[in-house]
Amino acid sequence: MKIQIAESDAEILACFPVMVHLRELADAESFLERVRAQEGRGYRLAFLIHEGRPATVAGFRFGENLAWERHLYVDDFVSLPEVRSKGYGAALLAWLADHARSHGATELHLDSGTRRKDAHRFYEREGLEMTSLHFRRKL
Repeated sequence: MKIQIAESDAEILACFPVMVHLRELADAESFLERVRAQEGRGYRLAFLIHEGRPATVAGFRFGENLAWERHLYVDDFVSLPEVRSKGYGAALLAWLADHARSHGATELHLDSGTRRKDAHRFYEREGLEMTSLHFRRKL
């Protein structure tokens, strides 16, 4: 399994068919624009290749705060439905943890929607623990 960070427009666009299984995205071009804008704030897309194309994708960024010190935050994590339960998500999550450690992070964090019960079981199976609830208010 090959895992890499999307650098080129073509690599970012190749992640779009995977990301639409997690996020409501209008089209590939606006996805590319949004990723490029977020890159200015440290966002990166990592992807695992299966049969020549991305099959599992993670959007992440490094941060530092009082609660978590230096950490890697996973904004997006998704696999194509047809490759779930094949170990690709576990491989990418392990890669993210190694990447975080190699960049001085002491923790890995992510949020997951309350309805994503299968994802919650996966995260717990991979050693993540549920430590809080996330609240929001639309403005």
